[in-house]
Parts: sequence; structure tokens; C-alpha cells
Amino acid sequence: MTRLFALLGLVLITACTNPNDLDETPAYLGNFSLGHNVVVAPNLTKGPASRAASKEEWIAAMTKAMTDRFSRYDGSKLYHLGVSVEGYVLAIPGVPLVASPKSALILNVTVWDDAAGKKLNENPHTVTVLESISGPVLLGSGLTQSKEKQMLNLSRNAAKQIQNWLQNQNNDLGWFEDDGKPAKSKARPKVAPTSDTAATAADEADEGSTAARTASAVAAAEVIEEPAVAPAAAE
Repeated sequence: MTRLFALLGLVLITACTNPNDLDETPAYLGNFSLGHNVVVAPNLTKGPASRAASKEEWIAAMTKAMTDRFSRYDGSKLYHLGVSVEGYVLAIPGVPLVASPKSALILNVTVWDDAAGKKLNENPHTVTVLESISGPVLLGSGLTQSKEKQMLNLSRNAAKQIQNWLQNQNNDLGWFEDDGKPAKSKARPKVAPTSDTAATAADEADEGSTAARTASAVAAAEVIEEPAVAPAAAE
């Protein structure tokens, strides 16, 4: 019974993250447009009973997931996203209903306002990600999926959770509002679907901000290499 409740709890947690919405209208993020997408893994830690994945593999997976999700925005201001992959578990095959392995990922996120040349969150925001629950992974992805598929799912879930966090920050603090007021305090404008990439947004920006963008990206990379948060056990 305890194991059943634990499994149901995991289903409820992961059900809140649906990364399969990239072909839909992007969730409202005010004037947000992706500048630099910086992913590093200086303190990467492999959890117990996990398949191994290199820093380069995680950086590539997270960079693609972040680009796929945030390059859809074409707001009027540039923001840089710095991600530090801290720890992971890529489930290995186990015994169904006895040792049902689950995959997890933990990372830190820092947001930079290009125009202001400063961080929006003074301390990195920690995101803990669990694999999505579906028929093939109900008993653990280690039983049915390759390492590459597990990393794809975790990275996409992580990018979606980061988007959710940015939405909350904009709703409560007005991070991406021209007047700096919380978005929840006013009517939200409709956001049209867009296929513009972050590179296009950067090219169309004022050339005078190029130096600032570069300096911010370097600073973002330095910040996310600060002492890491030890990977937390998946709940």
C-alpha cells in the first residue's frame, strides 16, 4: 500500500508538467525574447544506480530543449537564461513492482535582463525534474527506454518547468512587463504563435546592445558556476 501511494504521488507530481505543447501558442511571458541560452555542467553529479551520461551530453540535451521552448518568443526585450545541470539519475533496469527505477534531474537557473545588465534572480533557482508518467514508463523508464530517450524526456520537462517558473515570476513580480507591474494585476494581451528563433531576435535588436549581451552572457556563465546545490532525491 505504501508503494502504491508513493507511485500515485509521483504520477500527480509529474502530471503537472506537460512538455508536449510546443506546437501551441506560447504561454504569456510579456516582452520576453531569448537572448543567450547558456548551459553548463561544472558540478555534474551522477546519482546512485544510474546510467552514466557525460557533461557534453547533458549540455547538448538541455540546450536543445531550452531553444525549442524559448526561441518561440519574440518580445521587445532580450533576456539571457543560464542553466547549470547539477545532478541526475537515469534509471537502470529493475524488477517491476519491487524496484521500479525512476529518472530525475536537478538544475539551477539564472535569468539576466540584457538592457539592465543585471540578474533578475539574485540566487539561482533550483528545479527538480521527474520523468513523465505514461504507459511505457509507469513502472520506470529504466525498464523500457534508452538513455537518450530518458535524457530527452527529462530535458523537455525541465524546460517546461522553467517556463512555468518564469510565468509565476512575471505574474507576481512583473519580470517581463514594460511597466514592471505584476501581470496578474492587469489584463493580459493575446500572444500570437511565432516561429522566430532567438538568433533572429538578437539580429533585429539594436546593435548598441551587442556588447551588453555578450558581457551578460559571460557573467551568466560565471554565476551559474558558483558552488552547486547537491542533487536532491526524487520525491
